[in-house]
Amino acid sequence: MKYTISIFCLLALGLTVAVQAAPAQTPSAAYVASSTTALPTSSSPSDDPQDSILTIRKRVDEVNVLFIATDKHGKFVRNLTQNDFNFFDDHKPVQSIVNFRRETDLPLKMGLLLDVSGSVRTRFDFEQNAATSFLQHVIRPGFDKAFVMGFNGHQELAQDFTDSVPQLSQGVHSLHDGGGTALYDAIYHACRDKLLKEQSDHPVRKALIILSDGDDNQSEFTQGQAIEMAQRAEVIIYAISTDDSGLILRGDKNLEKLAEATGGRAFYPFKMKDITHSFAAIEDELRSQYVVSYHPADFDADGRYRTIEISALKKDLQVRARKGYYAPRQ
Repeated sequence: MKYTISIFCLLALGLTVAVQAAPAQTPSAAYVASSTTALPTSSSPSDDPQDSILTIRKRVDEVNVLFIATDKHGKFVRNLTQNDFNFFDDHKPVQSIVNFRRETDLPLKMGLLLDVSGSVRTRFDFEQNAATSFLQHVIRPGFDKAFVMGFNGHQELAQDFTDSVPQLSQGVHSLHDGGGTALYDAIYHACRDKLLKEQSDHPVRKALIILSDGDDNQSEFTQGQAIEMAQRAEVIIYAISTDDSGLILRGDKNLEKLAEATGGRAFYPFKMKDITHSFAAIEDELRSQYVVSYHPADFDADGRYRTIEISALKKDLQVRARKGYYAPRQ
């Protein structure tokens, strides 16, 4: 009998050690939920809460999407509900809506990308001043953070993430123009190295503001790869064209594709002073968006690309949202 009891104790001890030593799996942060389940271990209460509580973590197929709704005049419509929209994931109606709300005050994690190639030389000083003014209006110390990156054939991080507008302004004015243009490389690295790695315990709005003529003649990465990385990092791209020819050129079309794929917007100011109006419109959009969280139908954690389609039931409403996302890989 005593041998039986000894063997039972050894087995129980081994099981306890195995549970404690098992490595915790860390799924993608965007797809994690936790629940706490009380497990009775004895008839008397324990002094250690860890003896009676087991935390279970599992991957959850929950997708979060920021989007904007405007009327036929391009003005924001701010009083809509989830019943005003249709939501499709991978061309199928979503399984269920977890949450829907209007977001006007999410913290910003933002990158400012300034084209410093030789093609912008005549407008460079004005662009620097306009960018500085934008940061002064948008960044709230203790709440938002931004970084400044200049690019020509290479990228230069002029100022890392900070909530200090003077430091950001100093970074903007430290950049010097000249050289070729590697726009797609700059977007790829800004999203991968800065915004994708920027994790938060609370919801944040991640955006990339680009001042460029949209031409690219030196990138190693393609436009498609730049868009893919922005989508993986859940970054909205806003682009302000610095081309003042008055024509819609190839570079402008490049900026349009980058913005459209991520739920952002491209601006084409006809005069240099209109750049400040473009910045004001971006600021308004960053503070006036809806967010929907949903469970997609027939979801597989297979790492493939899934499309997102959000449409308004009212015919005069237009919706802008990112075109899709990459499912986590299990």
